[in-house]
Amino acid sequence: MENADPSARRDLEAWLGRLIPEGNPHFEHTQEGPDDMPSHIKMALTRTSETVPFSEGRMLLGTWQGLFLWEHRHAAPMRRVVVTVIGE
Repeated sequence: MENADPSARRDLEAWLGRLIPEGNPHFEHTQEGPDDMPSHIKMALTRTSETVPFSEGRMLLGTWQGLFLWEHRHAAPMRRVVVTVIGE
């Protein structure tokens, strides 16, 4: 993901917010608040895992790339990040 210019992330978040607005009257699954069903849809449309090559202890990302955890809930529970390393 583009990480050098923060406006790229803001634009992506704003676009998904317009695509899947909270409070949509067609959503039944709203037991945990207006962001409940939109967060499930956003999760289905975005990545939930990533593979990143490493060399000499460093991630091999492009010049402008970065990784971030994108939380789709306003009051999300504690999350765990699991890292699996394969190779030497």
